[in-house]
Amino acid sequence: MDELEEAINRGERLGARPEPGGRKQVPREHLVLYQFSARGHDVAQCILGAMLDGTRDAAGAYYRSRPLLLSLGLPYADALGSPLGRRGGFSDGRDIGVVCNLPRAEGPVVLPMAGDVGSQYTPVAGWAQAVTYHRDVLRDARWNGSIGVALGGDGSVATNGFWSALTMATTLRLPMLFYVEDNGLGISVGGEMQTPGGNIAANLAAFGELFVRDGDGCDPIAAATLLQKCVAHVRSGAGPALVRLTVPRLSSHSGPDNQKGYRTEAEIAADQTRDPLPRLKAALVPAVMSPAEWTTLEAEVMDAVESALAEARARPAPDPATIDRFLHADVGPDAAEAILGGLSRDERDALRGTDVPAPDGPPLRFAEAVRRTLRRELEVNPKLVVFGEDVGKKGGVHLVTEGLQRDFGAARVFDTSLSEEGIIGRASGLAMSGLMPVAEIQFRKYADPATEQLNNTGTMRWRTANRFAAPMVVRMPGGFGKDVGDPWHSLSDEVRFAHAYGWQVAIPSNASDAVGLLRAAMRSPNPTIFFEHRSLLMTGTGSAPYPGDDYVLPFGRAAIRRTGTDCTLVTWGAMVHRCLEAAERFGDRVEVIDLRTIAPWDRDAVLTSVTKTGRCVIVHEDNRTAGFGAEVAGVIAEAAFWRLDAPVQRVAPADIPMPYHEVLLEAVLPGVERIAEALEATLSA
Repeated sequence: MDELEEAINRGERLGARPEPGGRKQVPREHLVLYQFSARGHDVAQCILGAMLDGTRDAAGAYYRSRPLLLSLGLPYADALGSPLGRRGGFSDGRDIGVVCNLPRAEGPVVLPMAGDVGSQYTPVAGWAQAVTYHRDVLRDARWNGSIGVALGGDGSVATNGFWSALTMATTLRLPMLFYVEDNGLGISVGGEMQTPGGNIAANLAAFGELFVRDGDGCDPIAAATLLQKCVAHVRSGAGPALVRLTVPRLSSHSGPDNQKGYRTEAEIAADQTRDPLPRLKAALVPAVMSPAEWTTLEAEVMDAVESALAEARARPAPDPATIDRFLHADVGPDAAEAILGGLSRDERDALRGTDVPAPDGPPLRFAEAVRRTLRRELEVNPKLVVFGEDVGKKGGVHLVTEGLQRDFGAARVFDTSLSEEGIIGRASGLAMSGLMPVAEIQFRKYADPATEQLNNTGTMRWRTANRFAAPMVVRMPGGFGKDVGDPWHSLSDEVRFAHAYGWQVAIPSNASDAVGLLRAAMRSPNPTIFFEHRSLLMTGTGSAPYPGDDYVLPFGRAAIRRTGTDCTLVTWGAMVHRCLEAAERFGDRVEVIDLRTIAPWDRDAVLTSVTKTGRCVIVHEDNRTAGFGAEVAGVIAEAAFWRLDAPVQRVAPADIPMPYHEVLLEAVLPGVERIAEALEATLSA
């Protein structure tokens, strides 16, 4: 372990210059451009790894967790080749070498790490909840006794993710272990700034539903004893546990950090005396093995590391031609499937639908269409779960999920604590376990605290080179309400998700499209943001015939709501209805296109229409500056400029928040009159 860690840290062949504590240091070749060391954290992590032997155990780790991965079977060549950025390994050169993962169809896995601190906790809580779902609801015996383990440093205990996961684990009594390795430093900031008194275990002693233990991670016997007790507690079904082990940080925080200014030489030297590796040797020799056997073991490890290092350095650089692969799932019968995450291809194929709507369906309001679609997918897909704040007993703040918990039970339709980080992080863990989570964020603005988890979910498939994926649906009401708005509940801001890596974005304008797009999202191998416009949820606007229980509407297919000859009007969401009303004033001169999805969006339909009409007006509810309309206009300028007879116009709100009073709201929103004026000006140009 020592030799491998040094090889990773230095990016060079092993050398012989000793450091205090007997560890070896070698010159840098600057082949590893960004690095974090786990020296001092290693022994206790390996002990923990030896205890993760459940068929469906999962660990959520962070940038000092390579020893755990090595103990679970991460190949030495991958552990060395990935920091070198070489082809293959756990990211194919796409992510920094300390951000690891370890997928398996059977046996313990390590969920994809992330570069942000504390984001590992809530996905592990989601995995731990998935253990109970697979075990108790799906009756899958492979999950019996399995647990989720989240590893973090003392700095991570101050994060939103830690506290959100702690709330989930304790209130739901999840099979989850929090492993906190405390080296007393968050880069340069002491532990007393992360939690009062610098000891999270002491501060959590009052948590009655949490089994807490605290000890010395430098003492292998003591650490093993504490870890064994905590793991046994969690596996027994008695609830979550937390263990804090104090460890030294025997290297600087990262490669560029020289520790000057915040650590004295005496403090650094004191840490070196706490090196757990010599203590491990003292505990094992001669009690377990002879000095000769220890020496032989060291030589074997040295040989294995040198061989792996040679293999890693011989690997080629990543292929730039493949850099855009795995932003989304591969398509086609020969498409490569992620090793872990989402429904299998066979499960998705079993849920086949049709893009032909059933005739003579009863008219439905928008909210009822969403509810009916959720109900149907809950009936046909036992791996689908629906959750969020107030979605259970209350049925959601817009009553979209009303009655679903009563009919399908609290294990499948459930309420959550008030944490958007927790909702999306939980969904990520559930999705990686093979479930299909449908999470609700009550209003678009409330998604902001979940930004890290949304980003990590969207990039997961790409940054792990298709090893992991987390398909999910995030239902997100937004936009103005019936005769009312405000800066908190009426935000649209869909453009943020249009350029969020890996996400699909649907913005249906009517009940029929809502059915088809929502069903497509729930059967997709990609994560989806599903916008439900507040005005459509609160009124009869957008009512449409029910297209049937099997209707699936492909993403990226726009609808021509009204044909025309002289101007193309492009829009989406609730603005479709205002645009149709304005277009009626111009007879057959205006063609109205409803994009329906903006990631992907139907460029071909827009360009075909603009090529025919020679004019274009784009209407949307999001801010004008850098709104998605600017992307549509940019594509038209690039691909159809010489077919234009007039400049492309955009009709959108000014760059101010949505106001509350109806008079102010209508002054900001694109209204029928403003849209008609823009059409008149464009047609007259």
